[in-house]
Formats: sequence, structure tokens, C-alpha cells
Amino acid sequence: MTVHQYQPRVYHSALGSFTPVLRIASGDTVVTTTVDAAGQDSSGTKVTSGPNPQTGPFYVEGAEPGDVLAVRFDRLWPNRRTGWSSSALAPNVVDPSFVTEMPSRQKSPRAQWELDLEKGTGTLVEPETRPRRLILPLRPMLGCFGVAPPNRQTISSDTSGTYGGNMDYRGFVQGVTVYFPVFSPGGLLFVGDGHAVQGDGEITGTGVETSFDVAFTAKLLKGKEIGWPRAENEEYIMTIGNARPLDQALQHATSEMLRWLLKEFCLDTRLTHILLGQCVEYDIGNVFDPAYTVVCRLNNRWIRLLK
Repeated sequence: MTVHQYQPRVYHSALGSFTPVLRIASGDTVVTTTVDAAGQDSSGTKVTSGPNPQTGPFYVEGAEPGDVLAVRFDRLWPNRRTGWSSSALAPNVVDPSFVTEMPSRQKSPRAQWELDLEKGTGTLVEPETRPRRLILPLRPMLGCFGVAPPNRQTISSDTSGTYGGNMDYRGFVQGVTVYFPVFSPGGLLFVGDGHAVQGDGEITGTGVETSFDVAFTAKLLKGKEIGWPRAENEEYIMTIGNARPLDQALQHATSEMLRWLLKEFCLDTRLTHILLGQCVEYDIGNVFDPAYTVVCRLNNRWIRLLK
């Protein structure tokens, strides 16, 4: 297996069938970088426009529609010592009657953060909170990544769908493997939108946005069809639904979990429904962008118990 070092020269603020920047084989690892959501690199220099500029796409040899691309995040870590975030909540996450009491997002300056990469912390420096300071542990994640959408569509990196995209799920951290259905030859994988920290829902419309060092390993699973993105870590299997309204995203995620358990784990249908009814866990990804994200999770210990 080959390790590829790729330094981006071009970025895309959409996911689509663009010319690949690198061709890799199944099992290869790519070491690269991403810029922040506004197009700033590791030096803080603006090198491209937003929103959510993507590094890629990466072409995986042999990937065809009907296959699955498995992407393991081997390393996700900020590569500069500053970050920024919005300082006002999105109006759609509060009661309509409360919106008039909230600060204007257009008039609210960005919050500025100092990142201590050795200690693994982020400190809010503007606005100041002295005499005490808001210091948060870093939990680096990618907000937007995925493959080229179906039917040769080109879709803004502001939103998400069956192909992934701007899901903003805080569980997409180092060590997670994410599975995508392949819609275009080569899969055409994009990565971007690094967040040093982010709460559930991305309810201000940002995490702590910064540029990242990224290493991932891509593996091709031939003839293994899935309907929506899936993911797993050492503790959970996860399925991801992207849609609006929120209940539709939940329906997509739950349906995909049922397919996974019934087809690949060969669990009894009635038992699977009972198991999910009592043991399922849901996380809220993005509720800011055009499509919302719901993650359906099941702890591996329940599957091991029943197999």
C-alpha cells in the first residue's frame, strides 16, 4: 500500500465530477491539508473562496457505481494556532417569538480563538471573558466531506445528501471509518471544513473553523451497495440521514440502520425492530444548512450479544 503526499493547488466549493487531483489504489493512504471554511490556509492566508472549500477530488482506481468507498480518518488535527466561529445562534434553533431578542448574525463579529496544539485546548480570546477565560478541549472533526453526487450533479458544499457533504457531525473524528455509496467512476472523494471544536447541531452555523492536516486511508468494497452514508468506530455502528425536515433525516438514518442489521448482520426482522426500539441512540448533526443531519447509532455490544 502506498502513502501519497498531496499539497492542494486547487479547491472546490461544491462536490461533483471534477478532474481528479490524484489517483490512488484501494488501501492507499493520502496525507494532505485543508483550508478553513472561509478559504484560509495554515498561515492564515486566504487562498480560495468559500463556502467550505474542499480538497480533492481523489480518484480510487476500480471504483464504480454500485460499489462502496470506505474512508478511515487516520489523522485529523489543526495546523494553525488560530480559529474563528460565529458569535450568534441561528434563528431557526429557537422559538420564533424569541428571534427578536437575539443579536443580529449579520452585525455580530466573529469570535476569535487561540488553539494550543500541544495542550489540545482552544481559548476564546475575542470577545474577552476575563477574569475567567473560556477554554475548551479540542475535538477535531471534519464538517464537510463525501463523494461525487449521483447523476453527475455538482452540489454546493453548503448542503448534504446520499453522497455525504456538509453534515457537520461532531462524531466524525480521527479513527472513524465512513462508508459512501459510489455514484461516479473513481468515487471522487472530497475532504474539508475542519472544526477544532463543535457542539451538536452546529447551531451557530460554524464550529471553531481552522485549517487541518488530514490523513485518510481509502478502501474499495466491490459490489456492496448502500443507500446512505454509514460509519463505525470501536464502539458503535452509525447510519447518516441528510434531509429537511428533521424527521425525514431521521427516517433515512433509521431505514439504513435496518438494512445494515438485516442484510449484513443477518439478524431476525422482529428481533431487529425490538432491539432498535430499546437500544437505538440518535445524534443531531447539522441543523443550520439546507439539509439537516441525523445519525442513528447502535452499540456494538448489542450486536455481539445477538449474533
